[in-house]
Amino acid sequence: MATRKAAKKSPSKKAKKKSSKKSSPRKYSPSAGKDVEREMKAFKQGKLKSGRSGKTVTTRKQAIAIGLSEARKEGKKVPPASKR
Repeated sequence: MATRKAAKKSPSKKAKKKSSKKSSPRKYSPSAGKDVEREMKAFKQGKLKSGRSGKTVTTRKQAIAIGLSEARKEGKKVPPASKR
């Protein structure tokens, strides 16, 4: 019987893989996130009203949109609203 040497496995391949992607800068500023958080809290309490009509906001998407809109008005770092 011939003796075989065990193949050495390199642990570095399984340990950590370096991502080839570079980290991108954040799209929303932290303060914009706080604006959205504040609007979501008002929405959950049932106190969030929409613009002119003053009707109560009924969906999470509306609450988020209101928060981002207010952040844009204040000049915070938020991507422009999508044009349909």
